[in-house]
Amino acid sequence: MTQLDADQLLVQRIRSGEASAWEELIARYEGRLLAFVDTRIRNTATSEDIVQETFVGFLNSLPNYDSNRSLESYLFSICAYKLTDVLRREGRRPAISLTQNSDRGSSAPWQIASVHARPASAIVRSGERKQIEEEALVIALREQVEKWKSKGDWQKLKCIELLFVSGQSNKEVADLLGITEQQVANFKFDFLARTKSLIGRQNLNEEIFPELAEN
Repeated sequence: MTQLDADQLLVQRIRSGEASAWEELIARYEGRLLAFVDTRIRNTATSEDIVQETFVGFLNSLPNYDSNRSLESYLFSICAYKLTDVLRREGRRPAISLTQNSDRGSSAPWQIASVHARPASAIVRSGERKQIEEEALVIALREQVEKWKSKGDWQKLKCIELLFVSGQSNKEVADLLGITEQQVANFKFDFLARTKSLIGRQNLNEEIFPELAEN
C-alpha cells in the first residue's frame, strides 16, 4: 500500500466517525507539527494551541478535502496558515512559501519569513480588525462559560482557564487537575472547535476570520 493509499484509508475512517482513526492521525502528525511550529516561535503553550487549531481546521475542512492530495502536505499547509495568523497578531507580517526546502529535506518543508514594512492604512485596518475580533471572541467565550456553569462543568472550566489564561502546558494542567493529558487535549479540542463554531454563527466579514471562510 502506498502512502497516498494509506492516507485515503485513514481519511475515510475519520469521515466514518471511527475514533481510533482520529487518534491515529494525531499520533502520527502531532509531534511533527509541534516541532515545526516550536522551531519558529519557541513557545510551547502557543505551539500546542496552533497544532490543536490545525487539527480543528482539518476536521472542519474534511468535507472539501481532496483525497488525491498528500495528507501530510495538507496538514502542514493548515498549520503554516495558523502559525502565520499568530505571527500577524504579534505584530509581524509573515510570508509563507509552500515550497520544499531541499537543503533540509525535513518532513516540515515550509518556510516563514518576516516582512517588516507595513503601510499606515494597513495598521489602521489591523486595529479595527483586532477590535472586531475581540468582540466576537468575548461573545463566543461568554456563551461557552455560561453553558459550563449551568451544567456544572467546573473541571472543564478550570482546565481551559489554566490553558488559556495562565498559559500552562497540557502536562502541567493534567498534573494540577489530576486528569490525563489526553483529557486535557480533548477539552482543548472541544473548546477550540466550539469557539470557532460560535464565531462562525456571527456572520462576520470573511476578512475578519479568514480561516472560517477557507474551511
